Amino acid sequence: MTLLQSSLTSAHALKLLRMFNRFWFCLWCLVGVCADSDAVKSVSVMEGDSVSLESGLTEIQTHDLIAWTFEHPKTRIAVISSQAGIFSTFDGPDGRFRDRLKLDNQTGSLTITNTRTTHSGLYQVTIRSRIQAYIYRFNLTVFVRLPVPVFSRIFLSSYCSLVCSVVNVGHVTLSWYKGNSLLSSISVSDLSISLSLPLEVEYQDKNTYSCVLNNPISNQTQHLDISQLCQPCSDSVRGYDSTEAVIRLVLSALMGVAAAAAVVVLVYDIRSRRAEQDRPI
Repeated sequence: MTLLQSSLTSAHALKLLRMFNRFWFCLWCLVGVCADSDAVKSVSVMEGDSVSLESGLTEIQTHDLIAWTFEHPKTRIAVISSQAGIFSTFDGPDGRFRDRLKLDNQTGSLTITNTRTTHSGLYQVTIRSRIQAYIYRFNLTVFVRLPVPVFSRIFLSSYCSLVCSVVNVGHVTLSWYKGNSLLSSISVSDLSISLSLPLEVEYQDKNTYSCVLNNPISNQTQHLDISQLCQPCSDSVRGYDSTEAVIRLVLSALMGVAAAAAVVVLVYDIRSRRAEQDRPI
């Protein structure tokens, strides 16, 4: 047999082996011993927290082979071979999983510690044994910790005009509440964006207002103290009138000085011309 024939035979055998494995895998699924490979479980966690992705096993058997992968193209991040005594985790091509992965030696479940937003994505665990095959998928979303909303006044009017704002947020909703009733809201799906939401209240309003920033798993609430942030309009106006009066006084003084200087220059110019006219030729 030539080398070419040998290579073709080996390739053909490998192809037949893959087809055989696929056949048995499909057969296991038909008899109900294979998990639905199209099902995806959604998992959410706050940045910095740990999250466990369950393998679905209660105990690893001797001939079980377990492989954890991340995203596409699939990056292998953990492998378990009970028979070979292998329990290994990998950092990933860019090192994003370094010192963050832990395997459960009994169930094969995977725990990601000190999560970051870069760990968001699709995870898959493939479990193969002599008579069973399972595939489970998890869509993990890591949310950043929410900042506390900040209040600010934008201008004076017959109403107290306020703005509730947050910076560097994504996948959140910012809302104004009057008691438990929603007044207005704005949502964003982008990352690292600033949000602002205005509100007008009367100076003598005794209702309870709050600004709430939330994502699917957490929220931050800032309550509005009208008596502290919204001073009576008359007092504010008086303060602004006093400032305006000072500014006008300073401007008037400056204008007076400029006018006086102009008069002095004009008088000097007139006297100089008369002196030249009276000078004998």
